[in-house]
Amino acid sequence: MKMTQRDRRALVLLGIAVVLVLVFRAATADTASSTKVVVPVQSVDAAELRLRRARQSLARVPGKEEVLKHAAAELAAREKGLIVADTVNQAQAQVLEVVRKLAKNAGVDVRGTEFSQPRSFGDAYGEVAVSVSGECQIEQLVNLLADLANQPQLLATSDLRIAAANPKQKTVTVRMTVSGIVPKRLVPEKKV
Repeated sequence: MKMTQRDRRALVLLGIAVVLVLVFRAATADTASSTKVVVPVQSVDAAELRLRRARQSLARVPGKEEVLKHAAAELAAREKGLIVADTVNQAQAQVLEVVRKLAKNAGVDVRGTEFSQPRSFGDAYGEVAVSVSGECQIEQLVNLLADLANQPQLLATSDLRIAAANPKQKTVTVRMTVSGIVPKRLVPEKKV
C-alpha cells in the first residue's frame, strides 16, 4: 500500500498539531500554577467582627489569671492540712498520735485502737481511718471533739458510738473513728 501525497500532508499536519497542543499545554500549566488569584473568603465587616472578638477575649485574660492565682492559693492553703507520709501505715500512725495526744489532754482514757483499710476520697485524695475506744465523762468527750476540730490536719470523726458505762460516775464508753485525708498515691488502686 502506497501513501499518497494527500496522506503524507495529513500526517505532517497531524504531527504539527500534536506538537502545538503539547507546547500550549506545557506553557499554560506553568503559568496557571505560579499565578493564582486569591479570592477573599470573608468581607471586611466579618474580619472586623473577628478582630473585635479576639480583642475582647484577650482583655479577659488578666482577670482569668487572677482567678487562677486565687484558686491555686486557696487550694495550697487547704492542702496544708493533708497528712504527709511515705506509706499508709505512717499516715495512720500520725492520725493515731494526734488522737492519743488530744485524748490525753482531754482526760479520755484510750484503751483500744484499730486501723481501717485506706480508701479513695474523691479523685485526688485518699482517706485513712483509725478507730479508738475508751471511757470518759461526756464533758471530756465534748472537749476531745472540739480539740479534734481545731487541729491543722484535715481530720474528722467518721463514726461515733456512745454507750453508758457507769451511771454513778457519769462515764460513757466511746468508740470513735477518726479519718484523715492523704494524697491519692498512698491509697492502693482497687483491682477490678
